[in-house]
Amino acid sequence: MSAITNVLMSGVGGQGVLVASETLALAALAHGLHAKQSEVHGVAQRGGSVVSHVRFGANVYSPLIQCGEVDFLVAAERLESLRYAHYLKPGGVIVMDDRAIKPLNLPDVPVQPYPENAPEFLRSKGYAVHVVPGLQTAIDLGDKRCTNIVLLGAFAAYVDLPDKAWHTALETRLPPKILDLNRRAFEAGRGLVRVAGN
Repeated sequence: MSAITNVLMSGVGGQGVLVASETLALAALAHGLHAKQSEVHGVAQRGGSVVSHVRFGANVYSPLIQCGEVDFLVAAERLESLRYAHYLKPGGVIVMDDRAIKPLNLPDVPVQPYPENAPEFLRSKGYAVHVVPGLQTAIDLGDKRCTNIVLLGAFAAYVDLPDKAWHTALETRLPPKILDLNRRAFEAGRGLVRVAGN
């Protein structure tokens, strides 16, 4: 692991981006690292974009990541991966849910077509893109609300944080009544990346 790992998590309001980013920061702290986390809510409560910065390592002084310095982008929706790809460093890694949330059509408002080829476009820019069935995996586990933790598990396969740190973070951040479900969601997400050979 490099001195500082920079992670950007993006999605739309209600997808649990902030819970996932807080859990990541807690896992880093549980492993004895410094961690900083910050977020931008915008109009998230109305389904707008939300993004969270997480930085962890030996010494971290600022929570915000500059454009071109993100190691990992975790996107809970395809369009959000395009919206924040400019933050990635060359060769950065994107973990993307295969979900597409298409904007509403409003009367008399022109709508641009939804970009269907996000993974291919981002790979053409030199990024490593891993598309996972996050939402479907969560539904298969019994609750679509754990999609964020499925994606966190997929991301976890890329970083050197031990299982104990992740378990501590999940226990710290999540209520007991949903802890078992989210433990299973985390492991299912990590398994999605292992199956793909990453």
